[in-house]
Amino acid sequence: MQRPSPVSGRPPPPAARRTVSGLLPSWVDGANDPEGAFPLNNLPYGVFSSAGSAPRCGVAVGHHILDVALLEAQGLINLGQPVFTAPSWNALMALGPAQWRALRTRLTDLLCEGGETALWDDQALRAQALVPQEGASLHLPLTVTEFTDFYASRQHATNVGTMFRGAENALPPNWLHMPIGYNGRASSVVVSGTPIRRPWGQIMPPEAMRPRWAPSERFDMELELGAIIGVPSAGPLSVATAQDTLFGYVLLNDWSARDIQAWEYQPLGPFQAKATATTISPWIVTSAALAPFQCAAPAREVSLLPHLADRGPMHLDLNLTASLTPQGGSPSVITRTNARELYYSFAQQVAHHASSGCPMRVGDLIGSGTISGEAPGSRGSLLELSWGSKDPFALEGGEKRSFLLDGDTITLNGHAQGDGYRLGFGACAGQVSAAKLDPFSAE
Repeated sequence: MQRPSPVSGRPPPPAARRTVSGLLPSWVDGANDPEGAFPLNNLPYGVFSSAGSAPRCGVAVGHHILDVALLEAQGLINLGQPVFTAPSWNALMALGPAQWRALRTRLTDLLCEGGETALWDDQALRAQALVPQEGASLHLPLTVTEFTDFYASRQHATNVGTMFRGAENALPPNWLHMPIGYNGRASSVVVSGTPIRRPWGQIMPPEAMRPRWAPSERFDMELELGAIIGVPSAGPLSVATAQDTLFGYVLLNDWSARDIQAWEYQPLGPFQAKATATTISPWIVTSAALAPFQCAAPAREVSLLPHLADRGPMHLDLNLTASLTPQGGSPSVITRTNARELYYSFAQQVAHHASSGCPMRVGDLIGSGTISGEAPGSRGSLLELSWGSKDPFALEGGEKRSFLLDGDTITLNGHAQGDGYRLGFGACAGQVSAAKLDPFSAE
């Protein structure tokens, strides 16, 4: 396929357009790679900066980032009002689904083979508008208004329940009837690459009479998917309506201090154990891009109440992996799973969230909870992989882990696999830093 440089050359005329195995052909370098993360089918949204420039909105395509803030200023993107003046995608979300579709159509016209010629003919504009991903810094792609984390993977809930309550009582009585969740901290949501400080907290050792104040020794990761609310609501939502509020998705690692949680969670659930950080991937993959990858819900052994009942394919077929890299070492893939392992779809999670009348707001982040499959190699947390530290797992270099050591880096990756193309999220990574000094020692 003939493809020009993104900075020089001219794409084929419209008559030469063709689709290869479902791939939407683009004139941008790298966008037609069947194993690349960012084909024209994807067009994920992020915020970036480069060469000392201020953070601004961009769209990943091939090996580049399209500077949509620049194109809006040049009049090549016009949604009727300024949208990209702030380094966040919240303003676009607030315009609603019709404008989401209008922007996606416009971007496709600009970037497809034989499409809009304005970027081809002005080489200086092309050089400015297409920024190499290599060397660019990525920032949080949205302003997170609220964060709610669910517990929507049956196998994860079964594994954890078996460890702590036994196989006969693994699932709580309510689990098969509704998605269980808790309200987290939007203030500690960070973008991939942000260092993660090991938390201190109250820890109650076995057989001890009093808790001690210490750094977490059972610090964990959680392989999750996050959904972003793009349409606000002020009352209960049906499952179908809840689906229409979803703007897009990110990979999500909800770091977890298991020893702090074990002492604090009864009776109200996680608090400080989950407040350290929640890392998300830098690119929002839109609901429109992932629509072809919707799949059916798992079989229900207990029928759901009508307001939560399945409404056709609303789960997502996304391949997910987690890798652990020791400081100075090589990465080891420690789990492979799929988002279709979730028992409750995001639409059901949001519908349940709003069922009491709870308002949902633009920029709300909904975490799926840890996603685990049945096979040992598909467990989405170290707690499960090491079975509560009773069975440490081996890395590629021979080291073993039960929980995270200082210097360890966890990297989540995910993609939807199409026919001749794939849609990626970019890496969701964080390195654990030491917390050897008591944060209150100077007082």
